[in-house]
Amino acid sequence: MVKITKTGIIVKYRSANDKLVLLDYDGTLVNYASNPANAKPSEDLSGILKKLSERPKTKVIIISGRSHHDLDRFLGHLSINFIAEHGALIKEDGIWKEQITDNCLWKKAALPVFDQITSACPESFVEEKTFSLAWHYRKAGSKAGYDYSRELISILENISNFYELKILDGNKAVEIMPHKIGKGIAVKKLLDQNNYDFLLSIGDDVTDEEIFELFMNDTNAVTIKVGNGRTAAKYKFENVSDVIELLKYLSE
Repeated sequence: MVKITKTGIIVKYRSANDKLVLLDYDGTLVNYASNPANAKPSEDLSGILKKLSERPKTKVIIISGRSHHDLDRFLGHLSINFIAEHGALIKEDGIWKEQITDNCLWKKAALPVFDQITSACPESFVEEKTFSLAWHYRKAGSKAGYDYSRELISILENISNFYELKILDGNKAVEIMPHKIGKGIAVKKLLDQNNYDFLLSIGDDVTDEEIFELFMNDTNAVTIKVGNGRTAAKYKFENVSDVIELLKYLSE
């Protein structure tokens, strides 16, 4: 993987006229918490994001799998845009708008399966969002959580095929949602609205790979994978602290 210094990214950012900054939340701006409700941003992070969003010709978007309620609770006091549930909802100018139409009847078939696995795996839980169901096993034992996640994915495959859904095998979470939802799909819409000459995308999870792949051949794009693992991103950061440090420099 090609090496790039934070200084190199800053130079590219400051020399551009129209900038788009796409930031994942968990594992990117904040460290994962055993209870997702506790993964709150620090005051320093909120201040950095505020300053960055106020930079000239800079559009900052938090693009996350989180529910829109969570994003509002954590960062809703900031005048920035949000993309929630992997692209299913977008908040622009303070207003949330659904990006897809789905009656979610599939949840009646999928929820009993999630409940079954949750009952069998202590310390796991189900989260129901507007357009998805997620099973979290971060608090469960590592082996038990992983084994049950494989069982859940296996059972969900028939449901996903029948209802045209997709399964996300994420970081200590399994999520199912309509196939027409995706971070890559959401970002394509953004690119159709403006011609950015600097694109920055930072994320740590499998869902961020859609964006990294979209930007793979774009010379104006800087894509950064946080943590270990294979990636389509051009560069890697070790941890959340590296991300915060870069954003602080960009905001100055």
